[in-house]
Amino acid sequence: MLLPLAPEPTMTAGLSGKTYLVTGGAGFIGSHVARALLSGGARVIVLDDFNDFYEPRLKEANVRPLLDHPGFRVQRADIRDTAAVRAIVSEAAPALADGAILHLAARAGVRPSLAEPRLYLETNVTGTLNLVEAAREFGVRKFVFASSSSVYGERSADGGPFREDQHVSKPISPYASTKVMGESLLHTYSHLHGLRVVALRFFTVYGPAQRPDLAIHKFTRLIDRGQTVPVFGDGSTQRDYTYVDDIVQGVLAALEYEQSRFEIFNLGESRTVRLSRLIELIEQALGKKALIERQPLQPGDVPLTYADISKARRLLGYEPATPIEEGIQRFVAWHLEQQAAP
Repeated sequence: MLLPLAPEPTMTAGLSGKTYLVTGGAGFIGSHVARALLSGGARVIVLDDFNDFYEPRLKEANVRPLLDHPGFRVQRADIRDTAAVRAIVSEAAPALADGAILHLAARAGVRPSLAEPRLYLETNVTGTLNLVEAAREFGVRKFVFASSSSVYGERSADGGPFREDQHVSKPISPYASTKVMGESLLHTYSHLHGLRVVALRFFTVYGPAQRPDLAIHKFTRLIDRGQTVPVFGDGSTQRDYTYVDDIVQGVLAALEYEQSRFEIFNLGESRTVRLSRLIELIEQALGKKALIERQPLQPGDVPLTYADISKARRLLGYEPATPIEEGIQRFVAWHLEQQAAP
């Protein structure tokens, strides 16, 4: 479960009193953003289908602390359902006139997308089309979209950070392809209909309430239980791990961004960490050693992600504040608290 509502230092007065439709708002990132918005005086409508990609009870737990807040409500619907999306956006549109649609809902993950590419296409592309078409029809003028660092593909030859102006025409997983298509579709709507769009490329987000299938959560759970940890490859892959509070800071800034009709920003820590080093940090925080089980590298996985965040720093005032050493300590503390809860 999330922490109780508390003032959020990342919230600004410019968002207070406005209404935001947050798709996927019962999920990991979405529930953190919803809590921050409510804490700062905004109103939040969550659109989520509470599907079984991971246990729905965890999503229920994410929103439970928010249900009594007068500025919060939940709409249960699948973004693939055109009629349902249209009805929800139509009803909310007057309140969204000075707010935005924050589209965080998606089928996520590279490896699961290899097994179910059609589901990923229908959810991540058709679902996005349903939302942006409803925004156009009912006059919602701002749309913030959660994209992914996976759009960069295997862009690691020079080892340098990934920049937003680099071509993303060669994704290597169905999931990454759907995010490229989502960005392209939203650019088209921005160009044709004057919709203000900000696409945010998230880099490996972690923190309390992280999805249980993701590496940091999974590794922490397995190491704590003394079970073997599957490690794909030799541990040399590198990721730009970003603490969820820093992502929330960037999302809130994007909701206020007004300088151009369409913009893409990287939101990362701008530092790479080897998988082997990540495991060491979790071991240190738990005070336990990992039992490593080596497995082959997986198709669709990239060797490196590394965010150039200079653009987000310049235009959004984005400044990540939680290094991986501190973030892992926080995450493990949350994990241990959950294990001790009745």
